Amino acid sequence: MTTTRLPRRATALLAGLALAALAGCGAADKGPAEALGTKGPAAPVKAVPVAPPGLAGMPPLLDPNDVYAADRPGKLSPVVKDFPSRVYVPNTTSNTVSVIDPVTYKVIDTIPVGAQPQHVVPSWDLKTLWVNNNRGHTLTPINPATGEAGKPVEVHDPYNLYFTPNGKYAVVMASMDKELVFRDPHTMDRVKTVPVTCFGVNHADFSADGRYFIVSCEFSGELLKVDTEKMEVVAQQKLPFEGAMPQDVKVSPDGKTFYVADMMAHGMWVLGGDKFETPKLLPTGKGCHGLYVSRDSKEMYVSNRGEGSVSVFDFTQNKLTKKWELPDGGSPDMGGVSADGKVLWLSGRYNSEVYAIDTATGKELAKIPVGGGPHGLAVYPQPGRYSLGHTGIFR
Repeated sequence: MTTTRLPRRATALLAGLALAALAGCGAADKGPAEALGTKGPAAPVKAVPVAPPGLAGMPPLLDPNDVYAADRPGKLSPVVKDFPSRVYVPNTTSNTVSVIDPVTYKVIDTIPVGAQPQHVVPSWDLKTLWVNNNRGHTLTPINPATGEAGKPVEVHDPYNLYFTPNGKYAVVMASMDKELVFRDPHTMDRVKTVPVTCFGVNHADFSADGRYFIVSCEFSGELLKVDTEKMEVVAQQKLPFEGAMPQDVKVSPDGKTFYVADMMAHGMWVLGGDKFETPKLLPTGKGCHGLYVSRDSKEMYVSNRGEGSVSVFDFTQNKLTKKWELPDGGSPDMGGVSADGKVLWLSGRYNSEVYAIDTATGKELAKIPVGGGPHGLAVYPQPGRYSLGHTGIFR
């Protein structure tokens, strides 16, 4: 029998492979193999929770459980900390803006603007106040550092104005034109026009991640859901109330629930924005109109324009806990909360006056005469890192 002798190097190689196979079997019996360069088993990899992706470029929330965490009392941005504290009141039938000193409760200036000013809106970067001259088809910029008005910018049908959470676009609520118009937030040049099939687009608020916003359509009693990045309407529904007239929109601190004031249903519609299901009505008072969150994110003040009252909604208890009656009635409409959170300022839409209300007691601190048809007043400056628009939605 002939024996074939393997070269010495091949023999060594086969021996090494055999030992490796035996080692592999032994490792399977004894448990996980040791990691290279260690004296014990490899440390397990910990799963890191991944936050849902938000709108590209949006500043991250300070607290994922509270979209208003940046709005605490006195927490002013360096951009606005030296601005004088003022209340800016657009008078729709006088075509002026009344400027109130909140310390003295006196009107200290009256600024002429365009036809039918509806709202005074802080810009996303907090540097400018834009007066929405609805029928004048212009926006008048006001420098909040000096209180001086600048040259009006031509913008058609600017009933209301918002800003995407990343500051990329201004969104004009062109109510009569039946359009949402995305514009450059500085020049106001038109970027994209989104026609809508509802009537009277007017108020809105954004989801916690900024990826969509809910819009109220006043004259057809409808709601829209709009994809922020795509700039497209992705859902639409009719409110389940004959003659509904939805107004202000506000998201809850945890970002899960949207509230929509309705002046004809006399209450707030409550719905989940993600699912955009049929909402439920929570009665508040006649002519429910404006919605404003307290500085501690615990409560929301609800103006009832038709009965001269303010309802207080508790987010934790999920119910109305108080109602403040104005001593002489009136028509509390739009407004905002002072920087320290102690005073709620509201325009008196049909009474040519502005109300200052103590947020601790509900007591009327002052009633100040202004021009005709005061509407979307802005308290400025307010805490927050950036503005989403309207009379001041800050995050």
